[in-house]
Amino acid sequence: MILSEIGSKVKSLRKEKNISQEALAKIVGISRNTLSKLENGYIANISIVTLDRVLNVLGYQIDIKPHNPFA
Repeated sequence: MILSEIGSKVKSLRKEKNISQEALAKIVGISRNTLSKLENGYIANISIVTLDRVLNVLGYQIDIKPHNPFA
């Protein structure tokens, strides 16, 4: 999944839960501008920890599965 797809999903989940960018950013501990950039796919250097915090607040978690090149 590319960053723009992740950002789009974050935005969709946030809107489904009726949470403003300002509120989500405050809970996570980032600026609203950073969250906006994430949602629009413009920030490539967001940490996995920050992304995990955003998703946790929205009720999701990062699930990393091993890649099997022979599957």
